Amino acid sequence: MKEGEIADDYPLPKRKIRWLGLIFFVLLHIVAIIGTPLYAYYRGITAPEFWWFLLYALVTGMSITVGYHRLFAHCTYEASPILRFFLLFFGAATFEESALKWASQHRQHHLFTDTEHDPYGVNQGFWHAHIGWILFWRHRTNYNNVKDLRRSKLVSHQHDHHEWWSIGGGLILPMLIAWWIGHPLGGFIMAVCLRIVIVLHSSFFVNSFAHTFGTRPYNQANSARDNWIGALLTNGEGFHNFHHRFPSDYRNGIRWYHWDPTKWCIYVFSKFGLAWDLRRTSDQRIAAAAGH
Repeated sequence: MKEGEIADDYPLPKRKIRWLGLIFFVLLHIVAIIGTPLYAYYRGITAPEFWWFLLYALVTGMSITVGYHRLFAHCTYEASPILRFFLLFFGAATFEESALKWASQHRQHHLFTDTEHDPYGVNQGFWHAHIGWILFWRHRTNYNNVKDLRRSKLVSHQHDHHEWWSIGGGLILPMLIAWWIGHPLGGFIMAVCLRIVIVLHSSFFVNSFAHTFGTRPYNQANSARDNWIGALLTNGEGFHNFHHRFPSDYRNGIRWYHWDPTKWCIYVFSKFGLAWDLRRTSDQRIAAAAGH
């Protein structure tokens, strides 16, 4: 591929303040960081409120790693239609755009890691990789790299109507459950705002923390790192050096003791017939990469 062709297919982003996203991001943090302790102090947090918040944070967060990342972006396994629907629905609830757009930008990140065409390259700084690339840059997504996903009617519908998917999964459903348990205000503060903030930063840490701190046992050519703290912060995505070396593997943590709940979740789904064809890198290839 020639340099000119790369520039045409993957145009450089333009610096631009994304005011709508910035206001949304700031308001979310104000309600989550200030509202949660105030609510806990004046009203108290009941067990149903806490467990609903925790459950919804877990389900939506895992839908990004299990679904958006390892299923749609990298096709590391096959999934049944019902599993794909739930991953798309709860993934949209994080307000991280559609799976199609997410996967396209992530594939571009792998193709151009640490270069000017990397949408969230850490070479431009930790803050840029974490959140600056979304709030202060305008990116034109090249959907030519996700033609395989576009053929899915379900993925295409979520992309074409992702605002409604996000509102339905990210606001309406958690508020309905919060109303049902008798705590709509607590539900809005915690199950909506605090949850979204936590899940967003967990995803952002994959771009920033996992490209800054840790070791590079499998690939010295780019900034991706392996770090067990990063794995805790990102539902197992912290073994990122391995992932960049072997992106088609459904695992990130390959040892039994590696914290990778995303891998375990996919494996459990396979035992119930909801997932199959789980792709694994051979031990020989892994050993060869570790030996450089």
